Amino acid sequence: MENKWKYILIAVALCLALGFGLLVVVAQQTLRPIQEAGNTLNTQVARILHPTPTILPDPVTIVHQVTALARLETMRYSLEKIIVAEEGQDFLKSLFGDRLLFIAHGSVIAGVDLGKLSSADLWVQDGMLQVRLPKAEIFIVALDNKKSYVYDRRTGLLTKGDKDLETLARQAAEEQIRQAALADGILEQAQVNAEVFLLGFFHNLGFSQVEFVWAAPEVEVSPSATP
Repeated sequence: MENKWKYILIAVALCLALGFGLLVVVAQQTLRPIQEAGNTLNTQVARILHPTPTILPDPVTIVHQVTALARLETMRYSLEKIIVAEEGQDFLKSLFGDRLLFIAHGSVIAGVDLGKLSSADLWVQDGMLQVRLPKAEIFIVALDNKKSYVYDRRTGLLTKGDKDLETLARQAAEEQIRQAALADGILEQAQVNAEVFLLGFFHNLGFSQVEFVWAAPEVEVSPSATP
């Protein structure tokens, strides 16, 4: 008799376990569409609050000028500058002030423009090739837009800020990067590198002796005053 009740209790326990398992499965299947709908809704809300920018380039391209270049790039500097641009920083700056901190990463490329050479700038004297090279110059000053960014910007309570302030900061950053490269001697190093490169070039052409003569820098002459 006791064994009979034991079997009955075991059977009831198995039924309850199976029923609970089925209930869990049904609950999961019922809640899954609700969870998926909730995730979809969260995604849509995120897209509304943080939309992905859409870039629509104008299909029309206007070519203003096409110029052939013969530039020998011999030196490149990569620099970083911190630029502070501000306006309205007086006693009313908390209301109308605008201030931003711009981190600028840029590069400066210098070299020699061989397009300025003419036949009169190359001659042979006592078996030595004489080459008059134009002075080194800066070709490119450019910011790296992937690395340059506005680190901080603070505006007054009653202003939305100057829309051109970041543009002015970028222009100032380019000039500061140019001046830093000049102060560090980029032009002098560009001249040295140009000589090394062209020396090997002329040796390959059969000139064993080469001497470089650098052209004098252009000097702006101001008109004399009329008495």
